[in-house]
Amino acid sequence: MNKRALITGITGQDGAYLAKLLLKKGYTVYGLHARRASDTLWRLRELDILDRVSLLEGDLTDLSSVIRSMHASEADEVYNLGAQSFVATSWMQPVLTGYVTGLGAVNMLEALRLTNPSARFYQASTSEMFGLVQSPVQSESTPFYPRSPYGAAKLYAHWMTVNYRESFGIHASSGILFNHESPLRGIEFVTRKVTDAVARIKLGKEKQLRLGNIDAKRDWGYADDYVQAMWLMLQQATPDDYVIATGRTTTVREMCQIAFDYVGLDYEKFVVVDPKYFRPAEVDILLGDPRKAKTNLNWEAHTTLEQLIKMMVDADLRRVDRGE
Repeated sequence: MNKRALITGITGQDGAYLAKLLLKKGYTVYGLHARRASDTLWRLRELDILDRVSLLEGDLTDLSSVIRSMHASEADEVYNLGAQSFVATSWMQPVLTGYVTGLGAVNMLEALRLTNPSARFYQASTSEMFGLVQSPVQSESTPFYPRSPYGAAKLYAHWMTVNYRESFGIHASSGILFNHESPLRGIEFVTRKVTDAVARIKLGKEKQLRLGNIDAKRDWGYADDYVQAMWLMLQQATPDDYVIATGRTTTVREMCQIAFDYVGLDYEKFVVVDPKYFRPAEVDILLGDPRKAKTNLNWEAHTTLEQLIKMMVDADLRRVDRGE
């Protein structure tokens, strides 16, 4: 294809899978890399693509470095996946979340408008924007009601993406992605917390798993499926916003049962509900309607929750057995 892509958040779960997909399609891939942690590159190494992407040092909160990354990459497509994306942390760091997750997206949009307004832009929106859901199933027309600083910051970024599309004619699309997981998920997220604990309990390293509200329901899919939808959005003649989901909702309790059953254990003997992990404002249920993505993008989720959880448990069993 000989296209060039710039990915913010390239060292995250979605960024790594998206980079691998674009490399497979013949893209030259650049990633904006904010040096905030000791080892943020392990996912790129895990997928064996670290030496195939070009990392550009910069930060979403610094417009000057974002503009430099646009000049350096000469990107045809820009995927803004970078964010402070852990919901629980957003209550502890609401201002940082607003800067990185909200204003960071505007910095990317403004840099694109100033340097290459013909480039296509993808914004990683989220089902957390629906929050206190206004309908049993959430589609592109469902009103938003975020219930966390993270959801509110993402909603600002979402509407600014719409604004730049309508005000400046930028080919800017938002993917309203429901929960999507993988073996590359951060340990702080509930699915990975569960599968890591299952591995450690199975191998005798731990004795219990402490969780918050295990009756919350989520629509969980596989991240590697979902990055396909991101790319498809930027291949369309007309930019738009799309719900990306499986159309199935499952409680955290049921997800735990799937994971423990897989290794022959009874989850009720190991899972402890700890009020310490309750959120200040809970999102009780999320269930996406992906019909527009199916119709317009010919996209649908292919990996079931059972397949996904087994994949994650297997990966964590290997990691724990290696002493990681």
